[in-house]
Amino acid sequence: MHTGTPVAVLGLGLMGSALAGAFLRAGHQTTVWNRTTTKADDLVARGATLAESPAAAIAAAPLVVVCVSDYDAVTAILDGALDGRVVVNLTSGTPSRARALAEEVVRRGGSYLDGGVMAVPEAIGTADAVLAYSGPRPLYDAHESTLRGLGTGLHLGDDPGLAATHEMATLVLMWGMLDGFLNGAAIVGTAGVSATAYLSIARRAIDTVAGWLPDYARQADNGSYPADDGTIDTHLAAMAHVVEESESLGVNTELPRLVKALAERAANAGHGGSGYVALMEQFRKP
Repeated sequence: MHTGTPVAVLGLGLMGSALAGAFLRAGHQTTVWNRTTTKADDLVARGATLAESPAAAIAAAPLVVVCVSDYDAVTAILDGALDGRVVVNLTSGTPSRARALAEEVVRRGGSYLDGGVMAVPEAIGTADAVLAYSGPRPLYDAHESTLRGLGTGLHLGDDPGLAATHEMATLVLMWGMLDGFLNGAAIVGTAGVSATAYLSIARRAIDTVAGWLPDYARQADNGSYPADDGTIDTHLAAMAHVVEESESLGVNTELPRLVKALAERAANAGHGGSGYVALMEQFRKP
């Protein structure tokens, strides 16, 4: 029984297959397409319809979700008329490409929402999956109930590049945390401590830093950097200790040296007595 808006999903990698599966579970008539057709076998067995071409899939549904390798692949797939179709592009890319694609979709008679998936495929279809969208708010509102089948939706603004901008910023944040954890695990590993044993302290540290973020965000927005929890000069002394100890242990020093170099630039710019958020001025520079 199909009770929702018909949808088409183009691209059946791990994420695309998860998206199509979530639409099926939510009761939507789901048409799928993938260059390698065998990737659709499981979805077809569960009730999806396999289209012979991207154009056939697009013709089958008013809402078209695209999740492929890059924007070049998206452009190649959306190579025909899009009269009346709403394209929701969940392919990773840059904000400038998202804006250009939005203009192209509109030129071909369609409407466009860009999006970023902040979840692993296994979480798609649950409230734990967060999907960020950008593009015209009325367009998002019109299809929010359908998109809700994929997870928790966040509309970031009318600019179609905003979802990609947030994705870039979030990836930098994630990589910073992951690299920091792995670097820390390498340090404790020299003392015979496993990464698993280090995990309990690492989690507490991450939770502590997360608690600082609301105040740090206000400081970053206001351009005011009070040294409420220590100055950059104080941090620099600790950073030097990490570099020195890493050298003595034979552990890679590139990450702590980079962190120290950024703090040194802030201090040289007159922020040695400021709080840590003064490094924001370094990240804003080319």
